Amino acid sequence: MLRGPEGWTSVLKFGQIRLGLIICDARVAFASCRNPTLTSLAMTAGQIAGGIGLFLLGMVLMTDGIKSLAGDGLRQALMKFTGRPLRAFFSGMLVTMIIQSSSATTVTVIGFVSAGLITFPQAVSVVIGASLGTTGTSWMVSLLGLKFSLGAYAMPLIAVGSLLRMLGRGGWRHAGLPLAGFGLIFLGIDHLQGGMEGVAARFSLAGRPSGSLLDHVLLMLSGIVLTVLTQSSSAAMATILTALHTHSINFEQAASLVIGAAVGTTATSILAAIGASTSARRTALAHVVFNLTTGLIAIILLPFLLSAVKWVQQSLGMGADATGLALFHTLFISLGVLLFMPVVGPFSRWIERLLPSDELQLTRHLDTSVLQLPAVAIAASRRALCATAAALFDTGRKVIEVRRVDELDSRLKRVSDSIDQTQDFIAQIEHPKKHASDALPSALFHAIDHLIRLEASLHPPQAVLDSLSDSRMRDVYQQADALLRLASAGLRGQAAPGWTDTVAAASQTLADTRRRDRPHMLSRMATGEFEADHALNLLDAMRWLDRLGYHTWRI
Repeated sequence: MLRGPEGWTSVLKFGQIRLGLIICDARVAFASCRNPTLTSLAMTAGQIAGGIGLFLLGMVLMTDGIKSLAGDGLRQALMKFTGRPLRAFFSGMLVTMIIQSSSATTVTVIGFVSAGLITFPQAVSVVIGASLGTTGTSWMVSLLGLKFSLGAYAMPLIAVGSLLRMLGRGGWRHAGLPLAGFGLIFLGIDHLQGGMEGVAARFSLAGRPSGSLLDHVLLMLSGIVLTVLTQSSSAAMATILTALHTHSINFEQAASLVIGAAVGTTATSILAAIGASTSARRTALAHVVFNLTTGLIAIILLPFLLSAVKWVQQSLGMGADATGLALFHTLFISLGVLLFMPVVGPFSRWIERLLPSDELQLTRHLDTSVLQLPAVAIAASRRALCATAAALFDTGRKVIEVRRVDELDSRLKRVSDSIDQTQDFIAQIEHPKKHASDALPSALFHAIDHLIRLEASLHPPQAVLDSLSDSRMRDVYQQADALLRLASAGLRGQAAPGWTDTVAAASQTLADTRRRDRPHMLSRMATGEFEADHALNLLDAMRWLDRLGYHTWRI
């Protein structure tokens, strides 16, 4: 069963595809109707709905197939080249153009930023790049799907892709899905085109004037509704491009609908953010603000943008066709990119102020939406454990300093809750051994075991803590304090290289000190030099500090 945003998107798309097929089947029922006009309209509606369903199914298969074919390569490339904001922008654009799904890119980025693998400003840059990358679908449909009749070639592509999926091995098997999906996309466009031609033959909006701002706003809202219903800006764009190609609508009307489709695609991000982490909600909000602002600017500047497109069309000898609409789509999204990218830092900080984190900071990287990405989920778990361990080491130093535990109950409870949450999160990761080395998950569970033991050790008897006031314990507890300080700084990336070896050596020194001093203290207690109770408390204190050092080293 799919979890997270991808699961919801898949369920919605399956429902939409199924609805389209049901409508297609309804054409047969309406064929027996005695009213020819009603029968014809029903068959046309069924053909359009079926075409959208086939297009959606093709997009799902092609996206999933390309991701399976590339394995973790696309995710690793996205993370590797997500550095400066400009690099993050281009990585988001290129990955979206390859997998033909801005939603898939956005969901992946949400996982990365939730796991702490990339910063929020980098995630915003990737989302902006994905918005521009999704215009590649417009170009594919306008240049291939409508300029050339590929419906006759779609069936062989579907057949070959299906055979590869069923009979192929290795990479050939994974290549079957995108090939079949590619064929279904153009089969869907072919059905859409036939349905739209039937619509244009009966009534057309192309002759209706739409020069007022109110008309354009209403058309933009229609584009939003169309995208929300299909849950795919690509399907909405294919429908609008086909309607323009068959002269069901004119160029200005199509332009307003395209703006609405760009705004409507944020519905997927909104769905993904419901019940998700703060990082996911911030990323979704950034996506909504970018697309909505860009859409509003485009609708206000529509006459100027249309003039610019017309000038380019005349210069290149292009007509007011689907290719020009793809150019318009790219142009107004590029306008938004030019507006937001120079201020992506301040924009990201503004989003962070709007949505402050209300989560436990130690587990802020744990997001259930990344559970289907084992490598990312394991990295998120590791970061949560590092933050938890550093907080626990700081609490240990505080116990040594104030020599009272009751004053630190809230801090210890916070750390204990973090350990429990991280342990539950790791237990939900799907088959980590298939995607990472066997040692890494094992190491995480070993760390959790020692974290639990160290947290339990920070509740010693008050007599042990009082014994730290003895001058003979000064060197020992100072060694323990230095060890905990170094371990905390190391996990936060604030220690010099080789700090782990220093921690190991310090832990060994504490153990050697305990073993060396214990016989002397027992012998002096036997001669009456030490009171028995006090000497035993000193020995307990040394054992306690040794235990802190040991678990710290093991963590």
